[in-house]
Amino acid sequence: MEKVVMSIWLACLLGLILLVVGLFLGMSFYGGREKPSPFECGFDPMGSSRVPFSLRFFLLAVIFVVFDVEIVLLFPVVMVIGSSWMWLSSYLALLVFLLLLFVGAVHEWHEGSLEWEV
Repeated sequence: MEKVVMSIWLACLLGLILLVVGLFLGMSFYGGREKPSPFECGFDPMGSSRVPFSLRFFLLAVIFVVFDVEIVLLFPVVMVIGSSWMWLSSYLALLVFLLLLFVGAVHEWHEGSLEWEV
């Protein structure tokens, strides 16, 4: 029980220290010439928010998000395959999942969403 209480106190103390350090560092970098400059996507943060948005940029960002989520969903399946008595169904589920992702990637490739034309 003492170790649990000590761990909670240590976590709270570490969180408080990181919060204070972040506040002090954040105050020194709050202003400057980078603040009013456009972001990486090219938007001016001080301008109008009603500017037309690039649909190609949005589609590419959604594709990256889908493949990031795919990695998160594959990790537990890979961990279960080696130690599970249901190894055949795990392999089948993994195969179907990867097949769906592959078909989706091929479809996006044929649609032209993966080409980036400047």
